[in-house]
This record gives sequence, C-alpha cells and structure tokens, in this order.
Amino acid sequence: MDTAAFLRHIQSLLWYAEQIVHLEQVPSREARTADLFPPLDDRITERLEALGIDSLYTHQADAITALREGKNVIVATPAASGKSMCYNLPVIESLLSDRSARALYIHPAKALSQDQEKKLAELMPEGSRLRHAIFDGDTARQDRASIRRGSHIVMTNPDMLHLGILPNHHAWYRALTGLKYVVLDEAHAYRGVFGTHVANVIRRLRRICRKLGSAPQFILCSATIANPGEHAERLVGLPFEVIDDDGSPYGGKDFALWNPPMIDLAKGTRRSTNSEATQIYVELLKRHTRTMTFVRSRRQAELLYVYARDQLKQSHPVIAGRIAPYRASYLAEDRRRIERDFYEGKLLGLSTTNAMELGVDVGNLDATVLTGYPGSIASAWQQAGRSGRSGERSLSVLVAQDNPLDQYLMRHPESFFGKSHETARISPANPYILKPHLLCAAYESPLTMNDTEFFGPELLWYADELIEDDYVHVRHGRWHLVPEMTYPAERVNMRTASGAFYTLVDADTGAVLETVSESSAFMQLHPGAIYLHQGESYLVTELDMESHTAYASKTDAPYYTQSRDHTETRILSTYSQRPAGSVEVFFGEVIVSTQVLGFKRIKHHTDEVLGDEYVELPKQEFETTALWFGPPKHTLDFIRTEKLDLSGGLHAVEHAAIGILPLFAMCDRNDIGGITTPLHPDTGQPQVFIHDGHPGGVGVSEHGYEVIEDLWQATLEVISQCPCESGCPSCIHSPKCGSNNQPLDKHVARLILASLLGEE
Repeated sequence: MDTAAFLRHIQSLLWYAEQIVHLEQVPSREARTADLFPPLDDRITERLEALGIDSLYTHQADAITALREGKNVIVATPAASGKSMCYNLPVIESLLSDRSARALYIHPAKALSQDQEKKLAELMPEGSRLRHAIFDGDTARQDRASIRRGSHIVMTNPDMLHLGILPNHHAWYRALTGLKYVVLDEAHAYRGVFGTHVANVIRRLRRICRKLGSAPQFILCSATIANPGEHAERLVGLPFEVIDDDGSPYGGKDFALWNPPMIDLAKGTRRSTNSEATQIYVELLKRHTRTMTFVRSRRQAELLYVYARDQLKQSHPVIAGRIAPYRASYLAEDRRRIERDFYEGKLLGLSTTNAMELGVDVGNLDATVLTGYPGSIASAWQQAGRSGRSGERSLSVLVAQDNPLDQYLMRHPESFFGKSHETARISPANPYILKPHLLCAAYESPLTMNDTEFFGPELLWYADELIEDDYVHVRHGRWHLVPEMTYPAERVNMRTASGAFYTLVDADTGAVLETVSESSAFMQLHPGAIYLHQGESYLVTELDMESHTAYASKTDAPYYTQSRDHTETRILSTYSQRPAGSVEVFFGEVIVSTQVLGFKRIKHHTDEVLGDEYVELPKQEFETTALWFGPPKHTLDFIRTEKLDLSGGLHAVEHAAIGILPLFAMCDRNDIGGITTPLHPDTGQPQVFIHDGHPGGVGVSEHGYEVIEDLWQATLEVISQCPCESGCPSCIHSPKCGSNNQPLDKHVARLILASLLGEE
C-alpha cells in the first residue's frame, strides 16, 4: 500500500482539521536467521523446502533448541513473526520419532484452532501418518471417539479442556498418558478473570497428567508484554525460558495517532470518535483498501458498520455490500462465513471487536483502524499488526476517544511507541475462581494434601470451607465430592468470576439472541435499554430476575442508552500499607455495592443526551481487592479553610486515575472501578478507592498499589495538560459515572495530586 499517498489524500479533504497529531514511521527490517544443531529431521526439512522455507529465524531456532533441552518455553514476539513454527516443528519432530507421544494445542478461540490446523497440515511431511484433529463444541459426536483414541495432535480451547476433556479424562487415557507437549497459543489473552480460570484449568491438567504418569513440556506463544516469564510461570505454575529476540523480517508501517478536533474548547468537547473512524474507514474502502476497523464494544461494531454502510450507499453502493460487522458472540456458522468471505476477497472491510485481534488468517490486509485505544499497548500492536503481513508497507490509525488514557497518549506518543509493554495480571488463588475449580478437580480425582503442589497452600484453607458448605467430605485422608455434586464443570463460566448469566430473548419471535454475564446484565439489559445485535436495535421491555431472562423487541429508535448507578464500599481487611509521596497508601479487601438507578438516552452520531430516565434495580454486592488513599492533612486543611470543593476534587482524581491505570496494567477500563467519599465510615477520613471490577480481584488494583507514584504522576499530567476549563471527557469525566459526573473539580484535583507527590 502507498501509505504516504493515502495520508496526503486524507489531509486534502475538506473535513480534515489537523487530526494527525503524530505519525510514527516504523522502519522495515531484514530477517535474521540461524542454524539448528543438530538440524531438523530430513523429512521436515524437505517439507519446509517444498514450501519455500530454507532457514529459520533466530527466535524460532532459539525456541526449538530450548525445547530440545527439556525446558518450558514462552515465545513473546510481535504479530506475524512466525511463532507457530516455534512449536509446530519441534512437536512434529518429536512425534515422528516417538509414535506413542501426543501433543495438545490450546487456542483461546475456536476460529484459531481451525486456522492453525491448516498451517499444521501444510507442515506435515508426506507419509508421516501423524493424525491431527480439532476437538471443540462443534466436533461431531461420531468423530469424538476416534479423535480421543487416534489423534497425535489435538487442538482445542480452554473451555473444552475444562468442560469436556478433564472431567472425562478416563476416555482420554491414551492421549494423556503419552502427552509430551502442551501448547498455549496467544498466552497474552489469558489475563484477568479469563486468564485466572485458565491458570486453574492448566493446574488441573498437570495434576491429571501426573496421576497418569506424564509430565508434558509447555510451549507458550504471546504478543510482546512486559512480563512474559512471570506471566507464563503464574499461568502454568512451572519455570520458563523466555524467547523474545524477534528475528523475522518486517515491511514497515506508518502508524498515525488521530485526535478528533475540538468543537468546544471550554467544555473540552471533541468530534465523535465513531464519526471520525467511519470517515477514515470509508475513505480506505473507496480506494479498495482491504481494511479491518477495530472497536471497543459489540455495540460499536454494529454502529460503525451501519454508519459506513449508509455513507457508502450514496456514492459506492457496490462497496457498501462488501463490508460486515464481526464479533465473537455471533453464531459459529455466521462467524465462519464472514471469515471465509473476507479471506476470499468477497468482503473488503470489517468492523470488529477484539475477536479479530487474535491470529485468525483472513488474508493480507493493507490497513487497520483502531477506534479508541484498546486498553493495552500489547493489544494495540496486535490489532495494528493485522495489516502488513504480506511484507509490504502498511497503515494503522489509532483514533482517540474522549477519555484520559486516549488523550494522554495523543500528548505523549513516546508512552505508546517508546514505552515497554504492560504487565499481564492474573490471580490463580482468587477464591471465587479457585474454589469452583477445586470442586472440578475433586470430581476428576479426589483431592489430597499433595495437591498443594498444583493449587498452593490455599487448597487447605478452601477445602475446609468446602467441607463446611457440604460440597466435599473427607474419606481415608482424601477430599471427595458429595454425591449430590454432579459434573461441577458445568457450573463454571470461564469468562466471569460469578459464573451466572442472563439470556436475551426476542420478545416477538422467542429466539435467543445472546447471553450476558450477570455482572453486566443490570447495566445492559435494564428495562428501557437499547441493545444492539447484528446491526439491529432492540428495546428491552422486561428483565425477569428469577429466570435470568431479558425480553426485547426490534426498534428503530434514533438513540442508544447508557446506565447510571450508585456505588458504595466497605473495608473488610487491610493486606498491606506503605508510604508513598506524602501519604500512606493501603491495599486490601473490600465489599463493593452497586445499584442501577437510571439511564440516559443518547442520540446517534451527535451523542446529544435526549433524556434521563429513572429505573431502580436491586443492589449487587461482591467482595474484591482495592487500593485506597486520601489527601495529606495540610492539603485537606487548606481545602477546608479556602472552602474549596473537596468532594469534586477527590471524584476527579478517581476518574482520571482509573482512566490512566490501563497504561500500567493490561486491563480494560471496565475491569476496574472507583469510589470516593469526603468521609469514609471505616477510616473517618476522605478516601479515594480504586478496586478490581470482579469478585476476588485479578491483580489490577494490586499492581496499581505497587506503582501508585507513577499512576499519580500520569494522572496529574492528564489533568494539567488538558486544555478544557473545568473538566471534560478527556480528563476527569467518566462515561461510567453513576452520578452523571457530579461533583467534579479540576482545580482541586490538581491540588490534591500535586500534594500527594510533594510538588506543591
């Protein structure tokens, strides 16, 4: 792609208003190769030569060497660097020499398994007679027994491993007794709640393998993250060798940071991010540029598709029919049709959630548009890396949203292009996640004291609780499930800490549209909510809390909805405290109580608030981890003496700090929450709380506690450098605020942060 020509074109258009605030020209680079000693099996070498591959990149050779030495390996290199060769080649080599050996490939999404199976098939030497197959929820019943018995390589996903393989490990005896390699692809995706679940599933796998006499090596592949070794070891529970020196070639990329223009300087209001991204997307499509536009939510994927389609219908109706939305919650056959059509060129563009961030092969792309910063540098580069895989120069554009983090990056491009990537955080000992997996493990084989090797000392604490709750009983020194507990894996939702969900049903046809986690249901499915599904708007008319079902009907309403809520917190215990700046900072366990009280109706395209409606739903409570702090006493005295707005200042600090925290920990803004109070009943002092958004916590607030001084500094810069007069979405306003962003005081927030850092 001629990226320079396109950028010149976009800058010549009438609506362009200096939105490109930074252009990073990432240079191309040559490949670096290395020889293997001893070389690969001749049959593999011949197959590689037939594919036009006559050498290995340095990181591929390093990974194979480490695996031959019996080490567990994590390969952490950028997208399209040939990571799959790092595990496919040594696995095939090992299976060729030992026909009883087996390998298990685990991908975070079904589509990835299908994609990787094609790549594996290409590498198989002729006449090898090594069988490989996908085993997931879509696998035909009649094929499952032969896959269990005869496949040398089985490709699956964490959900099927948890739900179908481990509870039925007796049927997998041959595969598990000979299991030599376990591959975890896209390991950076295993973070937060999902990653914590996966960590416990892997511990269950290792435990069953130990009982069956096998001890597989683990091979992990990841995007570039700050802590690949630590993450791998927490995920699997074993030591790892890190391979992160990328030797692959790169075609180069023009990466533009695009800030929508200000339309009201005093209020800090900018042109809509969706509108700006749509304009760029449409211009790329008009020039027949294969483009993928990433968005932050399922709703955005549908909205951006509708916006682009409607624009193109006027001038390029044929191209209007060659775009589509894409998200993971579509039915499998719909996802595969879209993937196939995009790969074959029938579709020219996709608006997609991060479901396409992972390495599903949809052919060579020329451009990627990121509608809002995806929450982490690693994810941003993964999304941007979807274009440019052909070795040609490519284009990526990050369109900023009106929030503190996006605006911080617009003003500090070095924080994106020069900063090391964030840390991936998981918490395998989270009791809300570990305890259900202990029940699953007990179903697979009664638990013993020796299982602390896999589940840590927490096993002993939680086993007592499970006994008290009548889930397990002790017999001959082993913990057995009570007879009433049948197939506990069915009760565990791998994507949430609570496990429960709501079903959305079309009120007119009775068809099931989607499922929504319990933690999100009250926010998204309250009566009066607009829910987008495959480009259609649905108005929620009823939320049945007994049956966990919401009913909705199609609507052509010209608006979407955003809920508001009230949140409180209580401190249960303080795990640690430390001096930071001029105050003490605390980390511990809290109870968070949230109640949805209403919602706003917001007009499409303009984001004008059309109305504010009242609705009252029951409180939802959960225990989680949090950090908390308050202003220094002398600053507090000054604020009170001058009769400044303490509540508004604390509230603004909370909003901005939550907005910028994903710069330090791999998380989404929705993974964290915050509460401020001028007088907290448990401390008797003004407090700012930043808490994990999931029961039990997954390490986000803990990391914030560890880097609190850096977090305060970045938060102060966000507020100080924003040109608005009294606060705006780019600095202290939050779209999630349950009190409609009231009260907020930008001046007092600056004062508090400066005093925390000792910079008055």
